[in-house]
Amino acid sequence: MSALVPSDGAATLDGEAPATLEVSGVTVSVSGREVLRDVSFRLAPGQLTALIGSNGAGKTTLFRVILGLQAPTAGTILVDGHPRARRNPMIGYVPQRVFLDPDMPLRARDVVSLGLDGHRLGLGLRRHADQRRRVEEMLGAVDALRFADSRVGNLSGGEQQRVLIAHALVSRPRLLILDEPLANLDLRAEREVVDLLGRITRDQGISVLISAHDMNPLLPVMHRLVYLARGRAATGTVEEVVRPEVLSDLYGQHVDVLRVHDRILVVAGADERLPAGLRHAGSAAGAAPHTERWEP
Repeated sequence: MSALVPSDGAATLDGEAPATLEVSGVTVSVSGREVLRDVSFRLAPGQLTALIGSNGAGKTTLFRVILGLQAPTAGTILVDGHPRARRNPMIGYVPQRVFLDPDMPLRARDVVSLGLDGHRLGLGLRRHADQRRRVEEMLGAVDALRFADSRVGNLSGGEQQRVLIAHALVSRPRLLILDEPLANLDLRAEREVVDLLGRITRDQGISVLISAHDMNPLLPVMHRLVYLARGRAATGTVEEVVRPEVLSDLYGQHVDVLRVHDRILVVAGADERLPAGLRHAGSAAGAAPHTERWEP
């Protein structure tokens, strides 16, 4: 964890399982600007961790470092106890934006099977009986068998997310990373994807790291979170991190935390300003004078 919240043990999480992912003191500077500063956290098997932050908080940069696409200025990344490498088969990745052309003659099951041929979207050649069984298994795991033979470009946003998750899981990774998978989904599809990710985490025992602007949809399935602001991170459970003293330290200004109808709101005074990119939740009735409500 960062210095903002007490640290976990060096070798294990919760005194038992070794970390699937260990991020230690990662700092990244780009063109002289510090994007991340001393970010540390660990992910245990069978846990879903949310990476929460506004645009510009450093989420994409952190993902690039974990995926081996960008070298940190300082710090280390271990995946399953080994230094991370580009195209690591232990990592399944679902990018934020994948354009699936409706005219492309590719079925949902074809997209999933491509995950067996290089761990990325692209044309592959190998097709064996055991691989076909694995594809069917993953389609079933994400409840996609009913549209497995449909053109993937004609599927709804929620259905496409299921196919992309199956694509990332078919190679049996230890860590699944998802970049804003709830973006642009309607409320029903959002709930279905969240439930799916919770079930996958539990049933397959893998570590899941999911980025989002808003933690509220993930609260039912989230074990821990990494909260990024100004390039720094506070990590731990929701109860440990989402507290006024922790977030005030993180943002460098006073903030309050409200819990309203099972939702968490981060509140800043009118004379104060949270970093641009946080989603404005509206000045709902009953708000105190000179306050604004924001969702992380």
